Amino acid sequence: MPTYDYLCEECGPFEAIKRMSERDQPASCPVCGIAAKRVLSAPRLAEMEKSRRIAMETNERSRHEPKRSHGSGCSCCKPSTPKAGPKSFVGRRPWMISH
Repeated sequence: MPTYDYLCEECGPFEAIKRMSERDQPASCPVCGIAAKRVLSAPRLAEMEKSRRIAMETNERSRHEPKRSHGSGCSCCKPSTPKAGPKSFVGRRPWMISH
């Protein structure tokens, strides 16, 4: 379950773990018990694991800026030039044997 930030007018800010369906409902202050409203706060990205943060950045980037990648030996990026060089056969039909 996610952690949400709440602000008690008497005691100050506190965190509460609630279900997502209950996120907009007031939470009881752990000190005085008064109902407190939820407040929005900045995401705690510094506390997240580096590998997970990088994966989230990659997913976000690929959602809006998809990139195609392929191997270095592909034929789509090279100009198509015919290969010049001697052929092993002289005629147009190499399978025919002339007499």
